Amino acid sequence: MTFLDLVYLTLEKHQSPLSIEEIWKKAGEYGFRDKLSSIGKTPVKTIAARVYLDIRDNPQSRLYQYSKRPATFYIKDLSIVPKKTSEVTNDELSFKERDLHPLLASFVYADGHFNCVTKTIFHEKSKKKKRGENEWLHPDMVGVYFPFNDYSQQTTNLLEALNDSKFKLFSFELKKTICFSNLREYFFQAVSNSSWANEGYLVALSYEDDTELYEEMLRLNNAFGIGFIKLNAENIEQSEILFSAREREKIDWDTVDRLVETNTDFETFVKDAVSDIKGMQMHLSQYDEVMTEPKLLKYIEEHNIKNNNN
Repeated sequence: MTFLDLVYLTLEKHQSPLSIEEIWKKAGEYGFRDKLSSIGKTPVKTIAARVYLDIRDNPQSRLYQYSKRPATFYIKDLSIVPKKTSEVTNDELSFKERDLHPLLASFVYADGHFNCVTKTIFHEKSKKKKRGENEWLHPDMVGVYFPFNDYSQQTTNLLEALNDSKFKLFSFELKKTICFSNLREYFFQAVSNSSWANEGYLVALSYEDDTELYEEMLRLNNAFGIGFIKLNAENIEQSEILFSAREREKIDWDTVDRLVETNTDFETFVKDAVSDIKGMQMHLSQYDEVMTEPKLLKYIEEHNIKNNNN
């Protein structure tokens, strides 16, 4: 069976339009994946390529794009069967955004680009100000990279003597899912609350499979420097940086000071980071827990966190 065969069989059985990611998910539920001659590492992207090419280049194609945002597809000569409400809502992401924090903490701790520890910033701990004054001020999570975990003591001492700091600060804004309709709002929220850090990222478990979305993400990334991370709940190590953040060499100390004055979690993060830097030793217990793999898998199962693309 080819990928296009899988698409047709899945849409015919489902009897209503689906996105590329939903086609792959339903194909698994219907048992069609097992019939593919080969799958490869990125089957969702392969399906997307096959579908778009078939619609564009094949005059006899029975496929057509039913909607643009989100991008869904269907078969021309099939009628659409309305789905019951219960069937539609089964795919809703029932967990909370904050439930994703342990996943990100584990990913950035092990990933070679970050090698950082994180701390969750609870917005509700911020001092009450005028309405709207602190809106989009706080990131969801902050992170710090300590170079002495990678360098020898002698090299670290030399860096300190030369006043050449290799420490790096990160800011993370987490969302459950990103689509074209919410991209700009979420992105500029990340822009606003990451201006103080060396690198800022917008993080989500699910991104809508839409060429226009990715083109807009690339444009925004080039213009403002905010990066994008896609978490993978099935295998956290397979999470990926879709677009890297542009590194800022200088920290915005005015904003750091405002965050310290406003939020006790951020104040604690700064105190702990300073203490670890001065002592040249990281105390992991002061930061968000980096769960062992069995504990993280249990956590993901208990919170019903699932990728929305398989």
